[in-house]
Amino acid sequence: MSLKSKLAVFCGRWSYQILHNIFHRGSSLPGKLAYRLDPNVLKELSRDYQVILVTGTNGKTLTTSLITKILQEKYDEVLTNSTGSNMVQGITTTFLSQSSSNAKIAILEVDEANVEAICQAMTPSAFVLTNIFRDQMDRYGEIYTTWKKIRAGIKLAPQAKLIINADAAIFNVEDLPNSKIYYGFQNKEQAKEDLRADFNVDGVLCPKCQHIMHYRMLTYANLGDYFCPNCHFQRPNLDYQVTQVDELMPNQSSFSIDRNDFIINIGGMYNIYNALAAYAVGSEFAVSPNQIKEAFSYNEQVFGRQEVINLQQKQLTIILVKNPVGLNQVITTLNFEKEPYLLGFLLNANYADGIDTSWIWDSNFEELPFDQISQVITGGERWQDINLRFQIAGTPENKLSNQASLDSFLQAIQQQSTDKIYILATYTAMLQLRKKLIDQGYIKQKMLD
Repeated sequence: MSLKSKLAVFCGRWSYQILHNIFHRGSSLPGKLAYRLDPNVLKELSRDYQVILVTGTNGKTLTTSLITKILQEKYDEVLTNSTGSNMVQGITTTFLSQSSSNAKIAILEVDEANVEAICQAMTPSAFVLTNIFRDQMDRYGEIYTTWKKIRAGIKLAPQAKLIINADAAIFNVEDLPNSKIYYGFQNKEQAKEDLRADFNVDGVLCPKCQHIMHYRMLTYANLGDYFCPNCHFQRPNLDYQVTQVDELMPNQSSFSIDRNDFIINIGGMYNIYNALAAYAVGSEFAVSPNQIKEAFSYNEQVFGRQEVINLQQKQLTIILVKNPVGLNQVITTLNFEKEPYLLGFLLNANYADGIDTSWIWDSNFEELPFDQISQVITGGERWQDINLRFQIAGTPENKLSNQASLDSFLQAIQQQSTDKIYILATYTAMLQLRKKLIDQGYIKQKMLD
């Protein structure tokens, strides 16, 4: 390591210790400082690691967490950016925070627009590709623009293995030189039907010839066993597959992968995809199905991702939402809830959320079970927008209220008699809510900045 790199590492680790130990912060600033002192510092820090990068629109954080749990069944230490700080400075901080020299494998969530910069700064061993949907239009643009950003990084690492969601046609447009592993859904009971995706879904056209895509099986949005009747573009053969979905509940899913039965303590079809991606990585690292089952049994919650909190004897579940497809899946998952519940929605429009809130109009609010929902309380910096969306969706007037401040939002929720609460929140709104709950002692401190 050069003298310049040593100085950058020293300053980065010194700032991390101060920020982490005294202020309970420091997920990105130490990396920003070290990177500014030496742009090659990340390459030096990651030199002896096998690095797996997890990227895509939805599911990065949970997939990264599940992969980490699985590989901890085999490795004593696994390095990961568990705070969710997934840009260059945050990933640099992750390596700076590592005090032990035993960890030689790193599982890193990477922001889609930062894949190229990360691959310029380090050499990954593998990529895990989850999905691409329209998200934060001001940052990413349309889905093919997002794929272009990811692909630019992959092209810098032709030696890296690609672990690909085969049900997402966009990933299979270009024949990259990397070795490839494919995962997806293959339920024989549903196969061989001729289906179409909904017209309001991204990527309904064949990426090769622009003909309308057909499906033998659809899971949700544009994901499934696709084929084009015009140019014969179709899903590749699967290496790992979900063979059965047994039960979906808001806080639990049971399913089979390659005929092995699993349960994860989080709801939604979209989260089974995350588990499948993690299973594929674990299998590639020779982790057995029984070890993977053990890893899935851990009930460690990922902040903001169906995180369950005891709020004065009420069960409060925080769910991050950020784009139409993800929100539609959350709405579908809530429809499996059997008990009455209160629904809160916090909408912000900061840079990390995406400043364009028009995406809420592409989501299926009308499918919410308003007869079962005791009250809808809206809030956040853009509460007027989300309040109007619920009005248009047909929320009964006597069930809809709004609270402009987060304090009044929390007070209103606590005053309701309903024991079960779901709060949907955009990213910065979720962080603000969690900080309030941390300050009030309902959540154990987690380092975020």
